[in-house]
Amino acid sequence: MIMSFKNLLFRDRIHSKWLILLVDTLTIMSSVLISSYLVGKFNYTTFDLYYVSIYVVTMISTFLAMGIHTRIIRYANTRDMMRIVIAIMVANLAFCVACYAMVYIPMAKHFVQPIWEVFIINIFISISLLMVSRGVIRDIYSYLEEAEHKCVKENVLIYGSGQSSLLVKNAIEAQKQLMIRVCAFIDNDADKINKCIEQTHVYSAKALAALKERFGIERLLISSDDVIPTEQKCIFQQCIELGIKVSTVPPTNQWLNGQAVMSQFKDLKIEDLLGRKQITFFKDHITNEITGKRVLVTGAAGSIGSEIVRQVLQYNPQMIVLCDQAETPLHDMQLELAETMHADKTVIYIADIRNGNRIEALFNRYHPQVVFHAAAYKHVPMMENNPAEAVLTNVGGTQTLADIAIRHEVEKFIMISTDKAVRPTNVMGASKRIAEMYIQSLNYRESFVDADGYFPESTQKTKFITTRFGNVLGSNGSVIPRFKAQIEKGGPVTVTHPDITRFFMTIPEAVQLVLEAVSMGNGGEIFLFEMGKPVKIADLAANMIKLAGLVPNQDIQIVYTGLRPGEKLYEELLNHGENALPTYNKDIMVSSSIPCSYADMKQIVQELLRLCCSNNVDPIVAKMKCVLPDFVSNNSEFEKLDANFIGISAQK
Repeated sequence: MIMSFKNLLFRDRIHSKWLILLVDTLTIMSSVLISSYLVGKFNYTTFDLYYVSIYVVTMISTFLAMGIHTRIIRYANTRDMMRIVIAIMVANLAFCVACYAMVYIPMAKHFVQPIWEVFIINIFISISLLMVSRGVIRDIYSYLEEAEHKCVKENVLIYGSGQSSLLVKNAIEAQKQLMIRVCAFIDNDADKINKCIEQTHVYSAKALAALKERFGIERLLISSDDVIPTEQKCIFQQCIELGIKVSTVPPTNQWLNGQAVMSQFKDLKIEDLLGRKQITFFKDHITNEITGKRVLVTGAAGSIGSEIVRQVLQYNPQMIVLCDQAETPLHDMQLELAETMHADKTVIYIADIRNGNRIEALFNRYHPQVVFHAAAYKHVPMMENNPAEAVLTNVGGTQTLADIAIRHEVEKFIMISTDKAVRPTNVMGASKRIAEMYIQSLNYRESFVDADGYFPESTQKTKFITTRFGNVLGSNGSVIPRFKAQIEKGGPVTVTHPDITRFFMTIPEAVQLVLEAVSMGNGGEIFLFEMGKPVKIADLAANMIKLAGLVPNQDIQIVYTGLRPGEKLYEELLNHGENALPTYNKDIMVSSSIPCSYADMKQIVQELLRLCCSNNVDPIVAKMKCVLPDFVSNNSEFEKLDANFIGISAQK
């Protein structure tokens, strides 16, 4: 009721300015009548009526010329009041000139003879009445606005002023039970700023802080249809600094029953603060590689593996086999897929990739044509304490899977690697680098004899491709879930070093590029992804604390714990001697690395696996350092081996 009454009285400027002019006209007429009454000169004669009419017309004409009626009364200030005083003085001067001029008009000289006592008193009364009328209107608006605030749960702004944003506003206002008040639009489009759209003002996005102060803004709504990605990071960061919550509204075609439902509004996630440009990929190329084919995904219950499954299913494969040794996550994945239209195309297969018999049985039964190999141990500190397991899984498991893929003439084998394989400072990264080298060597082998002495007739059928990228946001065990848990507990948030940086990419982005790399790969390539700028982990932690509505180092402390074993301050995407060459996709590059011979790599892998049978880990790591001259341990017990290796290299 209050909102309706206020909207009736205070509509947008296009309508309300004429109402203001009407009020001013009545006020001026009243001031003349009051002045005449006080002087005792008003007798309701034709003479007086002509006098009043000419005076009012002169005043209103002056007001129109000076735009007095266009000012927004509820925001009136001292400058506006001075404009009124000046307008009245100008109008009265014009009236005097008109009166003297009419003396020379025969028909008018008898009617226009101002009574100067009335004239002088009227100046003061008209100024007083006009200012009082504006003050009353401003007070009424303030009262109604305060009463409206009591009925509103949340004051919001809408980012953008396009058609989608307007639909969001109308949908919110149509659902009175939400008790949300849309205070204004904000935009960066200069053509729309300071305009009104359906009674709602459009302000510059730069005025966000002032609008929060003025309206008590608690949330910014962003329509997915209107947001410009290049502006997104800036506006998000502003909101975080100001303590304004941010929610994105789904595209209008996804609204439930044509209505914007609050449950569909998604709060800002830390991923949104990366402000990455849109990833470019070509669906037609991917379709040719996936559609109608049998696909195997190892590590299918993990963060990357599960997203590969989701995205591959969009390209309508004949079958997709989900292989993992983690029973519970794999069961969760099965339940998720059971609710989709692709459930009949999925096969759940529990197996350890190190178990050759189980993997052989999988290939014999399902005959995959494309293999995505995402299964691996990835946690740096754990693998630093368990080098044998890193080698057995990341190297030995990869060898087992790749050898079986060759025997079964798989078309393409895609290994998911990591930027930690570049100039590794830890066992995990070194094991992934050796796995990369083995996979690459298979593509350039002159002959192939596996561990069982099998020699296939066509050894060049399988194309081996490696994809290498940095950290993915939100993956299992990454910093973001850990920071969230620490914030929920009240802190502290632990960061290993104030200067540590990492490349980040969202899981869907990473998998899109993996699929794109599959389509462009001819075998033997190591594809690198454009990871954007490295992110400072301390800044990431601070932003997550702010997202929770808290103040870093006041509400929640950020504590630096020191680098973990094997951890380095920054990651790289290229090894020594490698160069990044462009591809037709600007977000994907290919490494120019020189592959090792298959015979050498086979011998290296066999030696590493043999060393894993002992309980002594030093020989395992020492062998890895011999294979990888760039592998220099950092903050690890294996730093002692680096000195020995450097000494041996010097003697040679």
